[in-house]
Amino acid sequence: MSLVINSNPAATTASTNLNANNALLQKSLNRLSSGMRIQDPADDAGGLAVSMKMRSALVRTDAVMNNVSNAISFLQTQDGGMETASSILTRISELKTLSQDVTKSTNDIANYETEFTELKDQLSSIITEKFNGVPLFGTGSQSSVKTSEDGSQSVGITITNLNTNVTAITSAANLAAITTISTITTAIQNVAGSRAQNGAETSRLQFASEMLTINRTNLEAANSRIADTDVASESTKFARYNILVQSSTAMLAQANATSQIALRLLG
Repeated sequence: MSLVINSNPAATTASTNLNANNALLQKSLNRLSSGMRIQDPADDAGGLAVSMKMRSALVRTDAVMNNVSNAISFLQTQDGGMETASSILTRISELKTLSQDVTKSTNDIANYETEFTELKDQLSSIITEKFNGVPLFGTGSQSSVKTSEDGSQSVGITITNLNTNVTAITSAANLAAITTISTITTAIQNVAGSRAQNGAETSRLQFASEMLTINRTNLEAANSRIADTDVASESTKFARYNILVQSSTAMLAQANATSQIALRLLG
């Protein structure tokens, strides 16, 4: 091997290797410190595109899960109102029966009428209840709740027409105006039917929520396999690159030392 001064191919090669190994070391360090395997598009252009779509789907899934949870809460609150209405109707049926007792005095009947008026007013109050500003009861129409992140699936929830269910009671001036007990029992049956519909819709939304949770878990796992750093594997690479940087540095120093040998010969 010739000993020259103007060029040092060994040092150039060692320097190139040092730069390459140092770049790999820095990228490995970035992956370990950030937890992200893809540091820039050049690392995995296709994987980055897929990961971005998955992250977007995850955000939408979280939003849908929140909407479904709110819809379930709406239905549960609605059912609570109907349960109270059913209890009120049951008490009114009891008052109607008691008022037909021939042994009761006029004052007794007046007391029943007073309670009936209060209960009727409470029924009317329940009909106007709201959930976050949204009426719990309406015309019996349905609202659609999306149950998939792409908006392709939905569940209808009924805005129960509680007013129609109990109008025969709320429109009565007094107990005497309710001619038969069957008028009240019919109202109770109407409310029971609405509660059954409410329960069916709540059950379906709960299953939809479970499915969303499963989908989210799988989507997150799939995205992790693409975008996240495998710490065990990357730590091994980091140790290897670290050794290569140290050896490249040592070899560069050794290559540069050959020029010093030439100087000593000239001296």
